Amino acid sequence: MKIKIAIVDDNSFLIKTVEEKLSFFENLEVKFKAMNGAILLSQLEENYNLDLILMDIEMPEMNGIEATEKVKQKYPHIKIIMLTVFDNDENIFNAIKAGADGYLLKEINAGDLHSGILETLNGGAAMNPSIALKTLKLLRNPFVPNDNNKLVEIKLTEREVDVLEQLSKGLSYKSIASNLMLSTGTIRKHIENIYRKLQVHNKLEAVQKAKRNNLI
Repeated sequence: MKIKIAIVDDNSFLIKTVEEKLSFFENLEVKFKAMNGAILLSQLEENYNLDLILMDIEMPEMNGIEATEKVKQKYPHIKIIMLTVFDNDENIFNAIKAGADGYLLKEINAGDLHSGILETLNGGAAMNPSIALKTLKLLRNPFVPNDNNKLVEIKLTEREVDVLEQLSKGLSYKSIASNLMLSTGTIRKHIENIYRKLQVHNKLEAVQKAKRNNLI
């Protein structure tokens, strides 16, 4: 039985590189590729018969951390390994919090990637040594993304607050756009700015943080 894999990355050259590494092993099969988390989710709706996803973090529209969270909520059987160039504490912390099963760097060689995939499917957690070390440190001294003093300084525009309030009601981008008489592209831009200012990765975190800081 072949292991069914999806590769999610906004760089088509890097997708090819990962594909080449996987092609050395007969027991691995790339079922599909996606350029961001939103495309991945729509592909999974058509076919979620997948064993594992190799997920990039920095992507437009929906990044890897938000996509991981959504996939884990909807398809908990699918294992996810973050495959990224970033090994900073915040990314590791957020990826683990979102439910990632492993965390490897893109420079990994084919053999180690194959071992990492097998290890993860067997219930382990594939991590390259520097990340494993950071993860241990994070467990000893949990990383706090922001201290509360900094949060108080968050400055949102009136329009961003309007958008956030609509988001907190669980409305789609389309509904928010029509309620505020703006285009969905403008709403998406406002939401990107809100995420950046609040330093969050998804709608849930944005709404929780805004409420904690009495922004909405």
